[in-house]
Amino acid sequence: MISLPKISGLRDHALAILISVSLAGLLLPPATALAHHSNAMFDKSQPRQVTATIREFQWTNPHIWIQVLIENGDGEQEEWSIEGGGPNSLFRKGWRPNSFKPGDVVEFKLFPMHDGSHAALFVGAKFSNGETLGNW
Repeated sequence: MISLPKISGLRDHALAILISVSLAGLLLPPATALAHHSNAMFDKSQPRQVTATIREFQWTNPHIWIQVLIENGDGEQEEWSIEGGGPNSLFRKGWRPNSFKPGDVVEFKLFPMHDGSHAALFVGAKFSNGETLGNW
């Protein structure tokens, strides 16, 4: 059995507080683990389906990004940024770092931004061979 020296009075109380605060700090998750941005900027009431040409696929943390070219109503190409989930969870769902290749033409389901900017939240993708990713 280990015997600790007895500290009396105010120092004993201060030591108890210090130990309690230290233990509480170890038991609480770090703030960065809890931090995450909202997806409230996406209009989930207006899903869109578009055909797009892949410009770039960014397999990065904390979220993947798919840069695509989408033809607008005037026949002009607009670059859009489509945000997806994290690589780790997507890998477990069958995604790979080469799931989208530059030049591929893919049909997407997505939730556009409320403000009309050229960005969206990924919902699903359908490739020319009929394979799908996400919620098609």
